Amino acid sequence: MKRIYFILIGLLVQTTVLFAQLKPIQYKDGNQILNGFAIHPNKKSLQKPGILILPAWKGIDIHAKETAKDLANLGYYAFVADIYGEGNYPKDNAEAGKNAGFYKQNIAAYQKRIALALEQLIQSGANPDNIVVIGFCFGGTGALEAARANMNIKGIVSFHGGLAKDATRKTDPIHPKVLVCHGADDPYVSKEEVAAFQQEMRDAKADWEMVYYANSVHSFTDPEAGNDNSKGAAYNEKAAKRSFEHMKLFLNEVLKK
Repeated sequence: MKRIYFILIGLLVQTTVLFAQLKPIQYKDGNQILNGFAIHPNKKSLQKPGILILPAWKGIDIHAKETAKDLANLGYYAFVADIYGEGNYPKDNAEAGKNAGFYKQNIAAYQKRIALALEQLIQSGANPDNIVVIGFCFGGTGALEAARANMNIKGIVSFHGGLAKDATRKTDPIHPKVLVCHGADDPYVSKEEVAAFQQEMRDAKADWEMVYYANSVHSFTDPEAGNDNSKGAAYNEKAAKRSFEHMKLFLNEVLKK
Protein backbone atom coordinates (compact mmCIF):
# COMPACT_ATOMS: atom_id res chain seq x y z
CA MET A 1 0.00 0.00 0.00
CA LYS A 2 2.79 2.43 0.91
CA ARG A 3 4.48 1.86 -2.45
CA ILE A 4 1.24 2.59 -4.33
CA TYR A 5 0.69 5.67 -2.17
CA PHE A 6 4.13 7.09 -2.97
CA ILE A 7 3.71 6.32 -6.67
CA LEU A 8 0.42 8.23 -6.70
CA ILE A 9 1.97 11.15 -4.83
CA GLY A 10 4.85 11.22 -7.32
CA LEU A 11 2.45 11.27 -10.27
CA LEU A 12 0.47 14.06 -8.62
CA VAL A 13 3.62 16.12 -8.09
CA GLN A 14 4.72 15.58 -11.69
CA THR A 15 1.29 16.65 -12.97
CA THR A 16 1.28 19.69 -10.72
CA VAL A 17 4.73 20.71 -11.95
CA LEU A 18 3.63 20.28 -15.55
CA PHE A 19 0.67 22.63 -15.19
CA ALA A 20 2.50 25.04 -12.88
CA GLN A 21 5.14 25.77 -15.49
CA LEU A 22 3.05 28.31 -17.42
CA LYS A 23 4.00 31.35 -15.39
CA PRO A 24 2.67 34.91 -15.83
CA ILE A 25 5.47 37.43 -16.34
CA GLN A 26 5.01 41.20 -16.09
CA TYR A 27 7.47 43.40 -17.96
CA LYS A 28 7.45 46.89 -19.48
CA ASP A 29 7.93 48.98 -22.57
CA GLY A 30 8.59 52.36 -20.97
CA ASN A 31 5.52 52.99 -18.80
CA GLN A 32 3.41 50.42 -20.64
CA ILE A 33 2.86 47.24 -18.62
CA LEU A 34 3.07 44.02 -20.63
CA ASN A 35 1.82 40.62 -19.43
CA GLY A 36 3.41 37.56 -20.99
CA PHE A 37 3.75 33.90 -20.04
CA ALA A 38 6.89 31.82 -19.61
CA ILE A 39 7.26 28.06 -19.44
CA HIS A 40 10.30 25.86 -18.77
CA PRO A 41 10.98 22.63 -20.66
CA ASN A 42 10.18 19.26 -19.13
CA LYS A 43 13.32 17.81 -20.68
CA LYS A 44 16.79 19.01 -19.72
CA SER A 45 19.03 20.39 -22.45
CA LEU A 46 22.56 21.78 -22.28
CA GLN A 47 21.83 24.13 -25.18
CA LYS A 48 18.57 25.48 -23.63
CA PRO A 49 16.77 26.26 -26.92
CA GLY A 50 13.96 28.82 -26.72
CA ILE A 51 10.82 29.61 -28.70
CA LEU A 52 9.15 33.02 -28.68
CA ILE A 53 5.42 32.80 -29.48
CA LEU A 54 3.66 35.80 -31.06
CA PRO A 55 -0.13 35.52 -30.69
CA ALA A 56 -2.86 36.30 -33.22
CA TRP A 57 -4.63 39.65 -33.51
CA LYS A 58 -6.74 39.35 -30.36
CA GLY A 59 -3.66 38.98 -28.18
CA ILE A 60 -2.66 36.12 -25.90
CA ASP A 61 -5.23 33.33 -26.27
CA ILE A 62 -5.75 29.68 -25.40
CA HIS A 63 -4.08 28.57 -28.62
CA ALA A 64 -0.86 30.47 -27.85
CA LYS A 65 -0.75 29.10 -24.30
CA GLU A 66 -1.38 25.52 -25.41
CA THR A 67 1.34 25.84 -28.03
CA ALA A 68 3.75 26.96 -25.30
CA LYS A 69 2.90 23.87 -23.25
CA ASP A 70 3.37 21.59 -26.25
CA LEU A 71 6.78 23.12 -26.95
CA ALA A 72 7.83 22.73 -23.31
CA ASN A 73 6.93 19.05 -23.52
CA LEU A 74 9.28 18.82 -26.51
CA GLY A 75 12.15 20.29 -24.50
CA TYR A 76 12.00 23.99 -25.32
CA TYR A 77 11.84 27.10 -23.18
CA ALA A 78 8.92 29.19 -24.43
CA PHE A 79 7.56 32.67 -23.89
CA VAL A 80 4.21 34.05 -25.08
CA ALA A 81 4.62 37.73 -25.93
CA ASP A 82 2.20 40.50 -25.03
CA ILE A 83 2.25 42.95 -27.93
CA TYR A 84 -0.62 45.26 -26.98
CA GLY A 85 -0.05 45.77 -23.27
CA GLU A 86 -2.31 46.19 -20.27
CA GLY A 87 -5.35 48.36 -20.97
CA ASN A 88 -5.13 47.79 -24.72
CA TYR A 89 -6.49 44.27 -25.09
CA PRO A 90 -9.16 44.14 -27.84
CA LYS A 91 -12.72 43.25 -26.86
CA ASP A 92 -13.88 42.35 -30.36
CA ASN A 93 -12.72 41.92 -33.95
CA ALA A 94 -13.01 45.62 -34.70
CA GLU A 95 -10.65 46.55 -31.87
CA ALA A 96 -8.32 43.67 -32.77
CA GLY A 97 -8.14 44.90 -36.36
CA LYS A 98 -7.40 48.45 -35.20
CA ASN A 99 -4.68 47.35 -32.77
CA ALA A 100 -3.03 44.96 -35.21
CA GLY A 101 -3.27 47.58 -37.96
CA PHE A 102 -1.35 50.06 -35.82
CA TYR A 103 1.62 47.70 -35.44
CA LYS A 104 1.54 46.72 -39.11
CA GLN A 105 1.83 50.41 -39.95
CA ASN A 106 4.39 51.06 -37.21
CA ILE A 107 6.86 48.24 -37.76
CA ALA A 108 9.54 49.68 -35.48
CA ALA A 109 7.09 49.63 -32.56
CA TYR A 110 6.15 46.03 -33.36
CA GLN A 111 9.77 44.98 -33.61
CA LYS A 112 10.52 46.67 -30.28
CA ARG A 113 7.75 44.71 -28.51
CA ILE A 114 9.10 41.50 -30.04
CA ALA A 115 12.63 42.34 -28.88
CA LEU A 116 11.40 43.02 -25.34
CA ALA A 117 9.65 39.64 -25.29
CA LEU A 118 12.86 37.98 -26.52
CA GLU A 119 14.63 39.47 -23.51
CA GLN A 120 12.05 37.85 -21.22
CA LEU A 121 12.52 34.48 -22.93
CA ILE A 122 16.26 34.74 -22.32
CA GLN A 123 15.76 35.82 -18.71
CA SER A 124 13.58 32.74 -18.19
CA GLY A 125 16.57 30.54 -19.02
CA ALA A 126 16.77 30.16 -22.81
CA ASN A 127 20.13 30.39 -24.56
CA PRO A 128 20.24 33.83 -26.27
CA ASP A 129 22.00 32.28 -29.27
CA ASN A 130 19.56 29.39 -29.70
CA ILE A 131 16.12 30.89 -30.33
CA VAL A 132 13.32 30.67 -32.91
CA VAL A 133 10.33 33.02 -33.20
CA ILE A 134 6.94 31.62 -34.23
CA GLY A 135 3.66 33.43 -34.74
CA PHE A 136 0.03 32.95 -35.71
CA CYS A 137 -1.89 35.29 -38.07
CA PHE A 138 -0.88 38.79 -36.88
CA GLY A 139 1.87 37.05 -34.92
CA GLY A 140 3.01 35.35 -38.10
CA THR A 141 3.48 38.79 -39.59
CA GLY A 142 5.53 39.69 -36.51
CA ALA A 143 7.71 36.61 -36.91
CA LEU A 144 8.58 37.73 -40.43
CA GLU A 145 9.39 41.20 -39.12
CA ALA A 146 11.77 39.62 -36.60
CA ALA A 147 13.55 37.97 -39.53
CA ARG A 148 13.57 41.18 -41.57
CA ALA A 149 15.16 42.95 -38.59
CA ASN A 150 17.78 40.18 -38.37
CA MET A 151 17.21 39.76 -34.66
CA ASN A 152 19.58 37.35 -32.94
CA ILE A 153 17.47 34.30 -33.77
CA LYS A 154 18.09 31.09 -35.71
CA GLY A 155 14.82 31.15 -37.59
CA ILE A 156 11.14 32.00 -37.70
CA VAL A 157 7.91 30.12 -38.40
CA SER A 158 4.86 32.02 -39.65
CA PHE A 159 1.51 30.23 -39.46
CA HIS A 160 -1.18 31.79 -41.72
CA GLY A 161 0.47 35.18 -41.27
CA GLY A 162 0.36 38.28 -43.43
CA LEU A 163 3.31 38.34 -45.83
CA ALA A 164 3.27 41.90 -47.14
CA LYS A 165 6.05 44.42 -46.76
CA ASP A 166 5.75 48.08 -47.75
CA ALA A 167 7.30 48.33 -51.19
CA THR A 168 9.13 51.51 -50.16
CA ARG A 169 11.07 49.62 -47.49
CA LYS A 170 14.54 48.47 -48.39
CA THR A 171 15.09 44.73 -48.72
CA ASP A 172 18.15 43.73 -46.71
CA PRO A 173 19.73 40.27 -46.57
CA ILE A 174 17.81 38.00 -44.17
CA HIS A 175 19.96 35.74 -42.01
CA PRO A 176 17.41 33.74 -39.90
CA LYS A 177 15.92 30.75 -41.68
CA VAL A 178 12.27 31.19 -42.68
CA LEU A 179 9.37 28.72 -42.72
CA VAL A 180 5.93 29.91 -43.83
CA CYS A 181 2.95 27.60 -43.25
CA HIS A 182 0.18 28.89 -45.48
CA GLY A 183 -3.46 27.99 -46.14
CA ALA A 184 -3.82 27.31 -49.86
CA ASP A 185 -7.28 28.95 -49.84
CA ASP A 186 -6.51 31.88 -47.50
CA PRO A 187 -8.66 34.77 -48.84
CA TYR A 188 -6.76 37.41 -46.87
CA VAL A 189 -3.45 36.88 -48.65
CA SER A 190 -3.61 37.60 -52.36
CA LYS A 191 -1.62 35.86 -55.08
CA GLU A 192 0.17 39.15 -55.63
CA GLU A 193 1.16 39.31 -51.96
CA VAL A 194 2.48 35.76 -52.09
CA ALA A 195 4.46 36.48 -55.27
CA ALA A 196 5.91 39.68 -53.80
CA PHE A 197 6.91 37.86 -50.61
CA GLN A 198 8.65 35.08 -52.51
CA GLN A 199 10.53 37.63 -54.60
CA GLU A 200 11.54 39.44 -51.41
CA MET A 201 12.95 36.20 -50.02
CA ARG A 202 14.97 35.68 -53.21
CA ASP A 203 16.24 39.26 -53.18
CA ALA A 204 17.14 38.91 -49.48
CA LYS A 205 19.01 35.68 -50.27
CA ALA A 206 17.08 34.06 -47.45
CA ASP A 207 17.02 30.35 -46.61
CA TRP A 208 13.25 30.02 -46.87
CA GLU A 209 10.47 27.56 -47.56
CA MET A 210 6.71 27.90 -47.93
CA VAL A 211 4.30 25.02 -47.37
CA TYR A 212 0.71 25.15 -48.63
CA TYR A 213 -2.10 23.20 -46.96
CA ALA A 214 -5.07 22.09 -49.04
CA ASN A 215 -8.63 23.15 -48.13
CA SER A 216 -7.20 25.55 -45.54
CA VAL A 217 -8.05 29.19 -45.00
CA HIS A 218 -6.88 31.74 -42.43
CA SER A 219 -6.45 30.61 -38.78
CA PHE A 220 -6.25 26.93 -39.75
CA THR A 221 -4.25 26.06 -36.59
CA ASP A 222 -6.75 27.59 -34.13
CA PRO A 223 -9.52 25.28 -32.80
CA GLU A 224 -11.46 28.37 -31.65
CA ALA A 225 -11.83 29.56 -35.26
CA GLY A 226 -14.74 27.22 -36.06
CA ASN A 227 -14.89 25.01 -39.14
CA ASP A 228 -16.67 27.11 -41.76
CA ASN A 229 -14.18 27.87 -44.52
CA SER A 230 -16.65 30.26 -46.17
CA LYS A 231 -15.98 32.75 -43.36
CA GLY A 232 -12.37 33.02 -44.46
CA ALA A 233 -10.96 31.85 -41.13
CA ALA A 234 -11.48 28.30 -39.87
CA TYR A 235 -9.72 25.45 -38.10
CA ASN A 236 -8.42 22.55 -40.17
CA GLU A 237 -7.26 19.67 -37.98
CA LYS A 238 -5.23 17.96 -40.68
CA ALA A 239 -3.42 21.16 -41.66
CA ALA A 240 -2.87 22.06 -38.00
CA LYS A 241 -1.22 18.72 -37.28
CA ARG A 242 0.85 18.73 -40.46
CA SER A 243 2.09 22.29 -39.92
CA PHE A 244 3.07 21.45 -36.33
CA GLU A 245 5.10 18.52 -37.62
CA HIS A 246 6.72 20.74 -40.23
CA MET A 247 7.61 23.19 -37.46
CA LYS A 248 9.16 20.38 -35.40
CA LEU A 249 11.36 19.35 -38.33
CA PHE A 250 12.39 22.98 -38.77
CA LEU A 251 13.22 23.38 -35.06
CA ASN A 252 15.24 20.17 -35.05
CA GLU A 253 17.26 21.51 -37.96
CA VAL A 254 18.00 25.04 -36.80
CA LEU A 255 18.23 24.69 -33.00
CA LYS A 256 20.78 22.83 -30.93
CA LYS A 257 19.37 20.60 -28.20
